[in-house]
Amino acid sequence: MSTRELKNKPLVEAIIEAQWELTSPYPGVQVDPHYKLLLGRLYDRVASEYPEHEQLPTAAVPDELTGHMVQHRFRCGAKDWPLIQLGPGILTVNDTAKYNWQDFRRRSISAVVTLFDAHPKPDELRISNLVLRYIDAVEMDYTREDCFAFLKDKMRVSVALPDDLFEGTVVERRPSQFSWQSSFRCQDPRGAVNVRFSTGKRDSMPVLMWETMVQSSSEGICAMPDGFGGWIDAAHDIADDWFFKLIRGELERRFRGE
Repeated sequence: MSTRELKNKPLVEAIIEAQWELTSPYPGVQVDPHYKLLLGRLYDRVASEYPEHEQLPTAAVPDELTGHMVQHRFRCGAKDWPLIQLGPGILTVNDTAKYNWQDFRRRSISAVVTLFDAHPKPDELRISNLVLRYIDAVEMDYTREDCFAFLKDKMRVSVALPDDLFEGTVVERRPSQFSWQSSFRCQDPRGAVNVRFSTGKRDSMPVLMWETMVQSSSEGICAMPDGFGGWIDAAHDIADDWFFKLIRGELERRFRGE
């Protein structure tokens, strides 16, 4: 995920997400009063790099129901990545196969700076949530293999149930589906590191997926937009460190193409 390039990247998607506070004109409803104007102003500023506009089905949903829900995509090419997404109270930058850290960092910082530049009233733009998320996947046929054993042998992650749960029963020991997640407090950036493992499919193939997410909210938000570069660097340092520690050994050699 960083300068340590992998020939066979397990990356499914890299995402940076910024959410900002909405207003409540009446109880139970939250809206972004500047969203319609922001949408046009933002596109004017990013069109040279992301010329392909794609309106999502959520754009037809009433404004009062779409808080922090993306509605529009701006792609660098038709059906191509990377892309920027915008909705009431939310901006994301997403990349997949072409991802490299330096390019993703540049695009993310540029998008956040442009958000503030395009906003009609930037002094009222209060970021409430920042997330850096990496979703990775490795082929693992969980219909035949034991994902508990795979995690322990390949990633040094120990998850188990007591053996006697299955003794004398007709219940198979191997899980047919698996999901496990946990969250850990973090000091730099202030917030939390979340990790999640689950079974799923990628290109119709069974895989083990894992998600690494660094998140800051409320008092953990840095001064924006000037502090965002430092925030994303600190968040990436953690995600990158965790990624390479988890794949150390056989998986790293596989991903390097050795």
